[in-house]
Amino acid sequence: MLSEGDLTERIATLIAPAAADLGYDLVRVRLMGGHTKRLQIMAERSDGTMTIDDCETLSRTVSALLDVSDPIKSEYVLEVSSPGLDRPLVRPRDFSRFAGHEAKIELTQTLDGRRRFRGALGGLAEDAVIVTDEAGQRYELPLALIGEAKLVMTDALIDATLKAQKKGIEKGIAGDGVEMDVGELRGRRLSRNLKAGKPKMGTSRREQRGGD
Repeated sequence: MLSEGDLTERIATLIAPAAADLGYDLVRVRLMGGHTKRLQIMAERSDGTMTIDDCETLSRTVSALLDVSDPIKSEYVLEVSSPGLDRPLVRPRDFSRFAGHEAKIELTQTLDGRRRFRGALGGLAEDAVIVTDEAGQRYELPLALIGEAKLVMTDALIDATLKAQKKGIEKGIAGDGVEMDVGELRGRRLSRNLKAGKPKMGTSRREQRGGD
């Protein structure tokens, strides 16, 4: 039997090519346990946008692939979402893309006597993420040691996102150029219950910040 980590990797490998064909990049794939498992797929277009229609399109494609390959043997809920403002930082390019913005980073082991860091991202230095805290202390955190990382929702991040929207850089994030409020910037999610008889689908905007 595959471990949860191996199964997640298998699912990500399975769906990534189909997602790419549709124009989506996978940000994170996570399988969560419990009485009913939850498969969370976070994705975005190359320009950083992801509408509720995009979530539905990707959800239908992923659902069809999983129905054929059947990697999850029990009932589960498929959730497809946009990353949201205080998004997780998973790929090396995420740390470069959001340089200048504040992030929280937790390591898998201690570095300089600590595992948790918070500060402004300074991009990448070879295989490490540069972070400068409020006191001006600069750290280089090895990518290989990063367990969890996410942006912090700040006024600067909100302003930058809204300005990008107005300039059309992230056109479509709200669907056909519709103005968004801060709550909607936190992310969009579409859920689908599978292997419980006839599939039941519902859509909702995230109540929580970002994709968590």
